[in-house]
Amino acid sequence: MTDIFTQPHRRFNPLTNEWILVSPHRTQRPWLGQIETQPPDSRPPYDPTCYLCPGNERAGGKRNPPYDGTFVFENDFAALMSNTPAEEIDERGLVRATSERGVCRVICFSQRHDLTLPDMSVADIRRVVDVWIEQTRELGALDFVNYVQVFENKGAAMGASNPHPHCQVWANEHIPTEPAKELRAQNEYRESHGSCLLCDYIKIELNKLERIVLQNEHFVVVVPFWAVWPFETMLLARRHIGSLIDLTDAERDALADIVKRLTTRYDNLFQVSFPYSMGWHQAPTERTPYSEMHLHAHYYPPLLRSATVRKFMVGYEMLANPQRDLTAETVAARLREMSETLYRSSQ
Repeated sequence: MTDIFTQPHRRFNPLTNEWILVSPHRTQRPWLGQIETQPPDSRPPYDPTCYLCPGNERAGGKRNPPYDGTFVFENDFAALMSNTPAEEIDERGLVRATSERGVCRVICFSQRHDLTLPDMSVADIRRVVDVWIEQTRELGALDFVNYVQVFENKGAAMGASNPHPHCQVWANEHIPTEPAKELRAQNEYRESHGSCLLCDYIKIELNKLERIVLQNEHFVVVVPFWAVWPFETMLLARRHIGSLIDLTDAERDALADIVKRLTTRYDNLFQVSFPYSMGWHQAPTERTPYSEMHLHAHYYPPLLRSATVRKFMVGYEMLANPQRDLTAETVAARLREMSETLYRSSQ
């Protein structure tokens, strides 16, 4: 039997009743993101040293095809593996761990090394949206997968190991902690109110408008009333749907439009390639319906007052309670003031 601690596994925290994912084999993954201030327009369209560029050899030894547009591949240093053996330990509920199977993939947005989402056309972003949906459907159909997490870390400040435009998709055997907490809250709200938590919240925000950043026919971007990160936003589907795979053709177009508009405003805010972590929260892929789930994405950017001032969770925020200085209303107003013409497009 394989030692569970050398394989991907989850560990239970009995003080919080939450699980954490542990991937001890990932310590050898490569890192090309040390230069935090390098703007996209100072990078070449093709970098022979980049392991995500077309035709180049990746760190794991495989070579990328000469792709044009999007490109998906199995992560060479995956945090989750499909062949992880099933194991479990439990010592009085205090030292408790269980193996975790899964699949990790990388999605390159473009063959161009010097682009980010705000630099791309809406049509090219639409192709990225299509890949998000294809991967959610394909990985969600695997019999051992119960949740598909699509996420993007942009910028070295948010842990991106390579500046080439890309995101990741991790397919988990168990529902991760944060989506699980949101699912519980949405289910409790539905049981007590008979309606959808986020549908009702959208109505409040559309009525007040003070925390709305932008919107189109199918999506709304709001700075949540309860926001923690400095320029945090939440992107919500107007229609009550639970998953990316439920999006219609028109909604896919609208999503590409609003992603470009939002990320452009982020870059214009401090006139840098704005770092953030973005992730979709959607219904689990288990066969059980999750009618309480409302599709949405979170954007968590660390920059506070300038391109050099960052706001991470430290001290009191880590040990006691999240704390912020900027109000949600102030942040929404700042983002609404931003142009949707990318600042570097005229340079």
